[in-house]
Amino acid sequence: MGIAQQEIRVLRYELRPRLLQVTRVVRITPRTTRITLAGDDLDGFQTNDYADHVKLCFPEPGAELPTMPTLGERGIVPPPTDGPQPIFRDYTVRRFDPEAGELDIDFVLHPHGIAGRWATDAVPGARLGVLGPRGSHLVPNDFDWYLLAGDETALPAIGRRLAELAELHPTARVQAFVEVDGPAEEQDLRRPPDTRLTWLHRGGAAAGGRELLHEALSAFTTPAGAGYVWVAGESGDLKPIRRHLRSLGLNRRHYKVDGYWKRGVVNHDHHAEDDGDAEA
Repeated sequence: MGIAQQEIRVLRYELRPRLLQVTRVVRITPRTTRITLAGDDLDGFQTNDYADHVKLCFPEPGAELPTMPTLGERGIVPPPTDGPQPIFRDYTVRRFDPEAGELDIDFVLHPHGIAGRWATDAVPGARLGVLGPRGSHLVPNDFDWYLLAGDETALPAIGRRLAELAELHPTARVQAFVEVDGPAEEQDLRRPPDTRLTWLHRGGAAAGGRELLHEALSAFTTPAGAGYVWVAGESGDLKPIRRHLRSLGLNRRHYKVDGYWKRGVVNHDHHAEDDGDAEA
């Protein structure tokens, strides 16, 4: 299509804390729950990119309401150290329907984190704080081909992107790799007809450290035409993947590798790692 020169556009949004209410809880796999949020505070909410994420603000265990952040000219104002602190975790926007006034967030259920525990117990009427998104990186919908890859943390973005392409660019060629625990965690994803979706199974092993994504992507060679690559997952697992993508000679503006989480680190800041970070 001759779009190699096409730029990724950036949109910025007003940062505003929102207190929302759970309206629906749906278990979409044994270990994944989709929670729908709604409320008057959704007015003005914007999301225009499949990788857009928000900071969710969770209540303290046993509390009904979260401690909401205060914003100043430079962003979040640190609260007094002797008072309750906001509890934040980053999550991808799986779906936003402005007409219905609904925001969907997918949660991986596990007992060792406040977000997973909250999602396990969530029922309609529960309250949750939402901050963001700060903005969107608009990736063109008319590349000739796309490569999408990641683990469960990336699956909401991959699912959203496949659905967008099915609607906006149904002739796109898409290769997708998704690492999950096993067959029960596979999801029925709407996607363009020319999509090769490969599920990579850990078989009960802990997430991170298995190199399943690296092994799958090592065999990837770039198809003809202009393409875009997006990969996200555990920070350490992505280092050899970054090196491999660089070796393919891709246009630097047309691939993104994002460390969504890091083994042993609570609330890892994925903004702290840039795709261009040097690695040995």
